[in-house]
Amino acid sequence: MVLSSLLVFIGFVFLIKGADWMVNGSSLLAKKNKIPDLVIGLTIVAFGTSAPELVVNIVAAYDGHSDIVLGNVIGSNIFNLFMILGIVGLIFPIAVQSTTVWKEIPISLLAAIILLFLGNHYMGVSRWDALLLMCMFLLFLYYIYKQMKKDSIAVETAPIESSQLKIWGFIALGLIGLVIGGKLIVDNAVNIAHDLGVSEKIIGLTIIAAGTSLPELMTSVVAALKKNSDIAIGNIIGSNIFNIFLILSVSSLVRPISFTKVFNTDIYLIIGGTVFLFMAMFIGKKKTLDRWESALLLITFISYTTYLVSKEL
Repeated sequence: MVLSSLLVFIGFVFLIKGADWMVNGSSLLAKKNKIPDLVIGLTIVAFGTSAPELVVNIVAAYDGHSDIVLGNVIGSNIFNLFMILGIVGLIFPIAVQSTTVWKEIPISLLAAIILLFLGNHYMGVSRWDALLLMCMFLLFLYYIYKQMKKDSIAVETAPIESSQLKIWGFIALGLIGLVIGGKLIVDNAVNIAHDLGVSEKIIGLTIIAAGTSLPELMTSVVAALKKNSDIAIGNIIGSNIFNIFLILSVSSLVRPISFTKVFNTDIYLIIGGTVFLFMAMFIGKKKTLDRWESALLLITFISYTTYLVSKEL
């Protein structure tokens, strides 16, 4: 078990560094093409920071660990929504654009509701369901593309001196790190779950979800410190949409995912948190996540995690 824990830690190092390289390379590529910050946050950075979840889930799906696949997606969304937004909002109140309030947040809510429907009515996510989720993801990308064309005229960026070779080198190294890290984490997290006698669901919802969400945490905290609210909020909302529409669909294409109703409570928590985030835009300072609202998110996450662990012990 000590060796497995060490290998999980090493896997997270590969995973986080790989995501960091991918985000750097992708962001440079986007800025070189004068793409707006909110679009970068919702797509390039969101994809880069969601890449750990994607790789871990592909490995887990291939090996037939459905609870780890679902636990990672659902747990990551909970971690993003409650833990990361809670921390970021305490550092600096997050100003939110109108498009995020009226479009991106509702899209992330729709994604959670679709997952709840598929899980309870079809008891899993089949390959046909995966194609539906993928279509939703492509529609989301089309919406972002339209938004990018609308906002691109007003974008002003400093010249990017990095060469194309350096940019694509970052992206390639990032992918290699993600693949190595993902394999190490899944294989050894399963070993730890068996040694401790806890379910793969709990491992997925807590250890793996928190670990694969570290890139989102680091990215959003740095963005908050630089007072770049668009990157901070875009990264979180974008990642939650990516996790369900893209990552779950790709995982289910690799192997259909079975669903157990014990995940319902966790999905209800995501739905409740997303509704709270939407309502928070009209309470207190409009279109801003205030510190007291962020504190509520953080307290909810701590209480939820304590409940999960105590129930398992």
